[in-house]
Amino acid sequence: MKMKLLLIAIFLLSFQNFFAQDATQTQVLDSAKSKNITLEKQRLEQQLKDDKQALKRQEEAQDKINEAAREAARAEKEAKKAERKAEKEQDRIEKEQRRIEEAQEDIEKHQKRVEKEQKEFDKMQTKFERKKSKGKLSPVEIEEGNVDIAKQQLKIKEAEEDLDKAQKKLNKLRID
Repeated sequence: MKMKLLLIAIFLLSFQNFFAQDATQTQVLDSAKSKNITLEKQRLEQQLKDDKQALKRQEEAQDKINEAAREAARAEKEAKKAERKAEKEQDRIEKEQRRIEEAQEDIEKHQKRVEKEQKEFDKMQTKFERKKSKGKLSPVEIEEGNVDIAKQQLKIKEAEEDLDKAQKKLNKLRID
């Protein structure tokens, strides 16, 4: 029993020592450390300001770059538009030139037709006059010859009218 008491006493004493060492330590700050802390705080605040200013300048630079890119895109779009307009104008001019060339070809074709019809008329008339002067034609054949000559004259008139129309068309194209 003594032994038990002795063990309990040692045990209680050890608890007392354990609870007795619960003292908290207080930190003592000296003035040098407090100055260092305030300086560090000021340095961090200044760095934060500098970072904010750098970020703001970077955003402004990015805005300028974006604006320049938009302006370049706008200028490129206008250049393409002007190029398309110039191409359309060139196509229109080329089309107009083709029309004028076609009208000139039509005039030449109609002139050749008028010349051909005139030659045929002259040939027909001389042949008819020769036969008539020889006296080999009957009155019916003379009438048929006159009818053929009149038909040929109509063909010449039609060809001349076509030539006039083609010339008017060419003049109209040249004026426009």
